[in-house]
Amino acid sequence: MPRFFRRLSKHFICSDWIHSGLCLLAASYIRFVQFTSRWEVIGEEIPRRFWKENEPFVLAFWHGRLLMMPCCWERSRTIRMLISQHRDGQFIAHTVAHFGIHSVTGSSSQGGKRAFRAMLQALRAGESVGITPDGPRGPRMRVGPGGVVTLARLSGVPVVPVSFSAKRAFLLTSWDRFLVAWPFGRGVFVWGEPISVPRTADAATLEERRQAIEQALNFATAEADSRMGTK
Repeated sequence: MPRFFRRLSKHFICSDWIHSGLCLLAASYIRFVQFTSRWEVIGEEIPRRFWKENEPFVLAFWHGRLLMMPCCWERSRTIRMLISQHRDGQFIAHTVAHFGIHSVTGSSSQGGKRAFRAMLQALRAGESVGITPDGPRGPRMRVGPGGVVTLARLSGVPVVPVSFSAKRAFLLTSWDRFLVAWPFGRGVFVWGEPISVPRTADAATLEERRQAIEQALNFATAEADSRMGTK
């Protein structure tokens, strides 16, 4: 979350209407950036193949590339995003709700099992879910054991990586190096190929798929940054 919004949200946390207003302001900024910039989509046929067939998938992206993710999703398709119970997480949940994105509350430290069950149930019901495999606390750009890999294995649903970058942007000094795109520029979304995890996968296969997801996300991020000249 941009520091400005985080500080305001923390200061006014007891005021529901101010908190709601800040979330609306953040959502409005995302839309402003979207509509005033020229966006390119690399690998657009990958998610559209799933949407066309009404097949769910696990959308995976790094925590630091969260800002513009609501803009890469097909609005007519249901998605539930895993978001932490922390104050920052709830700010994000209420912000992305303006884009029709539902949230599942939980993290590795709080409510993890309940959230995992909710995501598994959603996937089995034909809904997609969104996960930041390095969130909410890092380490940055690293996929942890379990989590997304286990979810893909138990659900039989593939993981599809995506990242974004922008020509006019800056990186915050936060742990995740959060990328904030400026309006009136250029941007790009880069989708990666689906990665499946066999239901019968042993420990070695799970580790191999974990590494594959991590490498795919890093490749998508590097490709997006390379196209935009972002460092």
